[in-house]
Amino acid sequence: MITRRFTGLSAVLAGAVLLCTALTAQAREYSVSTVLSDAFPWGQAAEKWAELVEQRSQGRITLRVYPNSQLVNGDQTREFSAMRQGLIDMAVGSTINWSPQVPELNLFSLPFLMPDYAAVDAITGGQAGEQIFAAIASRGVKPLAWGENGFRELSNSKLAIDSPDDLEGLKIRVVGSPLFQDTFTALGANPTQMSWADAKPALTTGAVDGQENPLSVFDVARIDQVGQKYLTLWHYMNDPLIFAVNRTVWQQLPAEDRELLRQAAVDAGAWEIELSRGQRDQRLADIQSRGVEVVELSDAQRQAFAEATRSVYDEWTPQIGEKIVAAAREAVANR
Repeated sequence: MITRRFTGLSAVLAGAVLLCTALTAQAREYSVSTVLSDAFPWGQAAEKWAELVEQRSQGRITLRVYPNSQLVNGDQTREFSAMRQGLIDMAVGSTINWSPQVPELNLFSLPFLMPDYAAVDAITGGQAGEQIFAAIASRGVKPLAWGENGFRELSNSKLAIDSPDDLEGLKIRVVGSPLFQDTFTALGANPTQMSWADAKPALTTGAVDGQENPLSVFDVARIDQVGQKYLTLWHYMNDPLIFAVNRTVWQQLPAEDRELLRQAAVDAGAWEIELSRGQRDQRLADIQSRGVEVVELSDAQRQAFAEATRSVYDEWTPQIGEKIVAAAREAVANR
């Protein structure tokens, strides 16, 4: 009798071990890289994705978010390569930061291509957006959904800028992209590439006169505190975010988990876009309340900047792809 009881107990314990092993095997954790923390909409987009995946998988899939480019030692331009190589499982990344590896993403950095949110949506939701996703997929990364870092606006410490002539000789900090160098050179400025870690001290000391970033970054990072007294809303480019997964990781997922991950990314992206755009007016009011002089360009003034940078299109369209640029322009015209 005692022997039978022990035999039954052993069977129950063995079954429990097998069940725990099976559940453990099903549970998976993946790394997600972002450049900004959840103090910014960008970081909040990644956190929302992780939250939705956790909920919808009932805790079976965990996305662990690593902000501030931790997984690439602060070098945000290495993020795409690291994901492609499998050093990072997933990312919510910027078209600017990924453009060195995916030249087609320079589409979004063409100056004055997208005058408003409707133009951005027409591009990302249309044929040009599909072509961009295909270009990313061809390089070993599976794109899932769009988010948004926002229109990049111009600030400086010298004067209110409302015409290309106002930029003559100004030292403007720009991100590490040759297209940005060409754009500001065409406007007569003196573009200076540097990391954001180096930019704030340079703005403080006057080593550079100005910078360009979305309103969310200007606001949260308190760029007005480093001498940036003038802000020009010129909407010269928009930086969409992209939710993406390493191709090998994607291929190893069961079909139902792929769909769960993709739909969660789509929903997180839509949530973050609405959040980012909805905060614009309040951010602008907060910035103005801190003594920043804001200039909002008229259509005619913006057109003057567009004409001054037309040469950038001639140089960069072949690198981006004639078909993609044409599709984008058509989408904007028909929005």
